[in-house]
Formats: sequence, C-alpha cells, structure tokens
Amino acid sequence: MPTAEEAMPEVGRLLTGAEVVSVGRAADMGVIEFAGPHGEVAMVHLQCPFRIVWSGRLVLGSRDMRYDQPGAGPDAFDRFATVYDGRAGTLNKALAQAHPTVTAVTVGPAGSLTVTWDPEFRLEAFPDCSGKMEAWRAFVRGGEHHGFPPGTV
Repeated sequence: MPTAEEAMPEVGRLLTGAEVVSVGRAADMGVIEFAGPHGEVAMVHLQCPFRIVWSGRLVLGSRDMRYDQPGAGPDAFDRFATVYDGRAGTLNKALAQAHPTVTAVTVGPAGSLTVTWDPEFRLEAFPDCSGKMEAWRAFVRGGEHHGFPPGTV
C-alpha cells in the first residue's frame, strides 16, 4: 500500500503556481481558496487541525475558531466574530495586495499537508484521527477532488 506522499502527487499539481486568494471557514471547517493559472478555482477544505505560519510565527490556527473576539457576545461563532475570523480578515487584506502564488506542496507522513507561498507563508495541516474520516481535501471547483485519507473523498 502506498504512503500518502506517494499516492497524492496530484494535490501538488492542483495547487502549485495558483494564487492564494482567501482564507475563511464554513462552520468549523477551514477553507483556503486559490485562483489557478487558467482561471479555475481551487480550494482546500480542512477538517483537521491546521495553522498558517508566516516567517516562523503562527498567524492563524484552527483553534482560533473557539475564541470570541472581545465583546462579540455569545453567538460570535455563528456571526463569524471569532478570533479566527478577525485574523483571517487581516490575512485576506494582505493576500489581496500581495497576490502570492503557491511555490510548493507536500503531502507527508500520515497525511500531513504543507502548502508554501511567498513571502514566507506556510499552511500546515495535520490529521489527528486514526479512522477513515476525511481530514482535508484539495479540489478544483467542478473538477477533481483529492484528500486524506485516500478513499474518503
């Protein structure tokens, strides 16, 4: 049986060279959107723990969804007023100005996913469930889908 990194070179083909457009969420699932070189929309949906690192500093993490912005009130999650939402908004402003493109994609041991883009940004996803539950998927809207673990997407 091939390892995740051997079985998923197509994830790199989907994302390498694509522009990173936005970071957000759908309920508690992280959503990263990319614009492909031929106008296609590619996305990564993250249902496992993940983080975005810039220059060695953690700037956004999946657990940030658990914490309300100051004064947001009891329905902050439903109103997209969590720490995650605030930091994603700030990050999206920087992405809109920089138009960064993906320089590298790695699917590593046990389904870890790393997507790197300039300047010095890195998305790191790390599945934490030993069962056959989807941890993440990369796909082109209306096209091919690939994810971890293989066979769950």
